[in-house]
Amino acid sequence: MTKYTHHHVAVFLLTFFSYAFFHATRKTFSNVKSTISDEWSPSYHNNTVNFTKPDRIWNTRHLFDTRKDAEPYLGILDAVFMISYAVGLYISGMIGDRFNMRLVLSFGMCSSAVTVFLFGVVFEWVHFYNKYVYVIVWILNGLLQSMGWPTVVAIMGNWFGRYSRGLVLGLWSACASVGNIIGAFLVSGVLDFGYDYAFLVTSSILFAGGVVNFFGLVSTPKEVGLSLPDEDAAVHPKEYTVRVNGTDDDEHLVEDDDTPSHGANDNGDSEEDDTEFSSQGMELTNIVSAPLLNSPHKQSGASSSDNRPAAIGFCSALCLPGVALYALAYACLKLVNYSFFFWLPYYLHNKYRWKETVADDISIWYDVGGIIGGTIFGFISDRFQHRSIIVIPMLILGIPALFIYNSNLSNTLTLNGLLMAVVGFFIGGVANLVSAAISADLGKQGPVQGNSEALATVTGIIDGTGSVGAAIGQILVPVIQDGLGWRSVFYLFMLMTLLTALCILPLFVREVKDLYAKRRVRYSWFTGASVSNGTEDTEELFN
Repeated sequence: MTKYTHHHVAVFLLTFFSYAFFHATRKTFSNVKSTISDEWSPSYHNNTVNFTKPDRIWNTRHLFDTRKDAEPYLGILDAVFMISYAVGLYISGMIGDRFNMRLVLSFGMCSSAVTVFLFGVVFEWVHFYNKYVYVIVWILNGLLQSMGWPTVVAIMGNWFGRYSRGLVLGLWSACASVGNIIGAFLVSGVLDFGYDYAFLVTSSILFAGGVVNFFGLVSTPKEVGLSLPDEDAAVHPKEYTVRVNGTDDDEHLVEDDDTPSHGANDNGDSEEDDTEFSSQGMELTNIVSAPLLNSPHKQSGASSSDNRPAAIGFCSALCLPGVALYALAYACLKLVNYSFFFWLPYYLHNKYRWKETVADDISIWYDVGGIIGGTIFGFISDRFQHRSIIVIPMLILGIPALFIYNSNLSNTLTLNGLLMAVVGFFIGGVANLVSAAISADLGKQGPVQGNSEALATVTGIIDGTGSVGAAIGQILVPVIQDGLGWRSVFYLFMLMTLLTALCILPLFVREVKDLYAKRRVRYSWFTGASVSNGTEDTEELFN
């Protein structure tokens, strides 16, 4: 069993709240949309008086003729943020693999806090209102915020191994939902004083978090003299490895299903004694993992553990098994997840005419459902030791949950919150699992196993592609809502959820075949899934 130290606890908490503070600042804008629409539109005393005097005082911030005209612009701000965020993720992932992730994360948090403070506080205090400047600042904010997710996932992947990653990262991925809840509570507490105070509070917290990370975060176990997680250091049965037979000159490449016990050294002796099996899985004592990206001679020549491995390239990361499929799937799923994130309070305020602070408070139940779903799905996928066989059924169940939520059953506060939590359980829970645990698995799989300089790039590709889908969604939602209504918006969400499942379907079929084809599956909640074929001893299934 993996032994956790106080360093693991500190890393878990620091990365958790770092990204929670990132999301709290993003949630601020979505929770003040109605207030901003009123602020940026003309002010009238009543229906008979169509103007106010002096106009310079009352309508200095007049950016739009009506409140309805402000809605497309708010959607544009969301879209440019997500587009810049997506582009930034592709770049930030590679930056995180090439530089100290602690410094990258700290810089991203502090600089993003400054841009949010400029956008929501400084411009309001100096009474500066310009649509084009708002767009430029929000693009910059998207680029800077993209430094968060790839680095925190990579740091967590360095500290926690694969066999516990589903549960640990499933629980940890609640950081985004917790950030949404924190942001909603902070905004609802100060919004009556003005939307600038909402931006002031959240940006200050984000900046303080960046300072704490700069002095206190440890990005890899090696920095404090600890080894990498055992599961990532062990050799996977189906990968290329380098066998070391006592000297550097006796190296042999073992491929795929060739096990070390069947190999022979130069003297023709069996090497069964070189292999040990532990209760946690297979550990090969005299085998050194050799990533495919590095030659065996370079690998064997590395004598110091502190030599930094070569970072993986963008195209190499994209070609890793499963990365492209999950990236496309996450593009569809994040469109739905982030549409709830950006538009849910606005939807509740406009459809049910609930006060904006009430809508902010009710919207947190979507995140509560996502927290519970991500944790449970991560735990179950650890037991089955496969991810897709859990993801597909949950996505299918999410489609009727979306349909029911958009029905007349959700017209009261209690039922709305309950049904919203169910939607968050299936949609937000799966999104948390894909963005964290599955991204970490893909960045630590066979060809790059043992290479800590690949995880941030893989995470950036998956989350970046997802953010492209989310950006498209922020353009589609206001257009569809304005022309066809909210019911059609939810039909779009159902379609995107179905497309997510279809993208992952090939991986689902492969994992089902792994579990059942020509084998008998035995399952235990204590030890997970195991198989036997009648003549061989039980072995552990894990891709």
